[in-house]
Amino acid sequence: MEISLEDIMCEAPEQSAPVHTAAAGPLGRLPITGDMLRSAPSGEIFGMTQNSGMGWNPLHLNRPQYLILGTMGGIRREDGSPLALGYHTGHWEIGLMMEEVAHEITAHQGIPFAGYVSDPCDGRSQGTSGMFDSLPYRNDAAMVLRRLIRSLPTRKGVLGVATCDKGLPAMMLALAGMRDLPGIIVPGGVSLPPVQGEDAGKVQSIGARFSNGELSLEEAADLGCRACATPGGGCQFLGTAATAQVIAEALGMSVPHSALAPSGQPVWKNMGRQSARALLHMEHSGMVMKDILTDQAISNAMVVHAAFGGSTNLLLHLPAIAHAAGLRVPTVEDWNEVNRKTPRLVSVLPNGPVPHPTIRVFLAGGVPEVLLHLRRLGLIDDSVRTVTGRTLGENLDWWETSQRRQDMRSRLREADGIDPDTVIMSPREAARQGLASTMTFPTGNLAPEGSVIKSAAIDPLVLNSEGVYRHVGRVKVFTAERDAIKSIKDGLIQAGDILAVIGRGPSGTGMEETYQLTSALKHLPFGKYVTLITDARFSGVSTGACIGHIGPEALAGGPLGRLRDGDWVEVIIDTVKLEGSVNLVGDGEQPGSPEEGVEILASRTAHPFLAVDPGLPDDTRLWAALQAASGGTWQGCVYDTDKIIAALEAGRQALGWK
Repeated sequence: MEISLEDIMCEAPEQSAPVHTAAAGPLGRLPITGDMLRSAPSGEIFGMTQNSGMGWNPLHLNRPQYLILGTMGGIRREDGSPLALGYHTGHWEIGLMMEEVAHEITAHQGIPFAGYVSDPCDGRSQGTSGMFDSLPYRNDAAMVLRRLIRSLPTRKGVLGVATCDKGLPAMMLALAGMRDLPGIIVPGGVSLPPVQGEDAGKVQSIGARFSNGELSLEEAADLGCRACATPGGGCQFLGTAATAQVIAEALGMSVPHSALAPSGQPVWKNMGRQSARALLHMEHSGMVMKDILTDQAISNAMVVHAAFGGSTNLLLHLPAIAHAAGLRVPTVEDWNEVNRKTPRLVSVLPNGPVPHPTIRVFLAGGVPEVLLHLRRLGLIDDSVRTVTGRTLGENLDWWETSQRRQDMRSRLREADGIDPDTVIMSPREAARQGLASTMTFPTGNLAPEGSVIKSAAIDPLVLNSEGVYRHVGRVKVFTAERDAIKSIKDGLIQAGDILAVIGRGPSGTGMEETYQLTSALKHLPFGKYVTLITDARFSGVSTGACIGHIGPEALAGGPLGRLRDGDWVEVIIDTVKLEGSVNLVGDGEQPGSPEEGVEILASRTAHPFLAVDPGLPDDTRLWAALQAASGGTWQGCVYDTDKIIAALEAGRQALGWK
């Protein structure tokens, strides 16, 4: 449709009023002294001018300043309805929480500042080119957040309000890197499930289920409309967003019982005020981030992750937080040890055994309740300090006898008729229910540097009596996720198949998340009998026999990149001993041995269609190169400045540059 320049440039009546050319300016005087004018940087004085210009009372400009950073997205009208949509519910109500924090700081004679770095939605970008920017966003956002913190040099402390898959890890990285500053993470909460319908994880498979005749068009449209039952908060399952909230609290970076609170509700808003008071106390007592984030705190977080059955994406995020804090980065061996000794205690979507939404985990007691069990088992160090100014042990002593604990657990019984001890179980009950430990790290001739599977998420029906999953089958190789999902929708994938999706690691796609595939396999009747292996990663809500993070990635010369259609692959996962392997075992009429697979792989070149995705943006290619020089996936995909500079210097010398 043609449109004239006059139509574009026409003015509404209220916008055609006379233009003013000067204004009187704020009333009052800056509270400055001669000494300030003589010795203070000009930026501090001009900052007062700016604050006055924005409308702050000039008489109060010498009060202490605190920065609130949020991942808010969208534009809400006063009644909460959308004027402009955000990327996801997780950042839609962040502004409400920031308001609560700001009111509390002001009430305590402080000056709140606020800044925003919005975040993408992994669910919205599944199967699209938007996924190429998902994981790289985390590093870039953390850098921007740190620059914002440093760009307000007069701030006394910072609160980071964030919720979802990349925004919250980025905020945690940013605060962890500000080691000499008081800081607190304020989790943005979770959304509620619909009274009738599906959670936001299952609903992402409606396309595959419709294509396979499992849903009608009317059913798919109805379910898709109602899955996000409330407008704010992260998804209702223990995916990456919810797991990151749990980890923030387990690290001591958040106030007690703050993870998984229902977004928008009074209990959630009150948590913002609690966090503001805690930050003020940290600043007054001289407590800073390096007092909170220690090697012991990282270890505690790993134990809590295992007890919750959290997302494998935290294998990328928790090492990155440790790196940002200047701490020892946990290794695969450390994760293995933690998962061997820590029982899984939480029954929650997506792993169950009962699919409780995260709001029920919150009401059952959340992180403090799990920590009580872990303390009794001697698995955590409760002497670590937290943002309350108290030790973790002191926080737990308060929680155990608190009215809040009683009220929350009673509310779960009253509202949903659920016994809280069936959501967060005792170790004895968890063992009786057969809850498998969280993760296994398979190796083999296709994964010489390792891989990861959430072994707790394998359907018990495909395990033998000893808890072992064994699958030997012919592989179907895909070099693009879109081809793999099309094959599933077209009915070309069957029970017994092994899917290999290769070249989708950091170098190929920015290490895309492949929940399109895993959600389809979970919710199709034959999916439990299919194994997926890839150098990409999975959503925290993924379930099934899905092995990711395979290293080396195919485009870095990894043997995964030399697979061909019809090869025999053997996958073994022992969910009890937490041992596993993924091996090529032949290419003939019958499967052979891993040793034969080694010879076959050595004789081959890379798959003919293996290539960097043609749509990969240059900034993601740069991210991939920088994180590879810094240690790669198993070091958390970080930017290690010293290693990057050393690599550049070595290259310069090799080229003979002066």
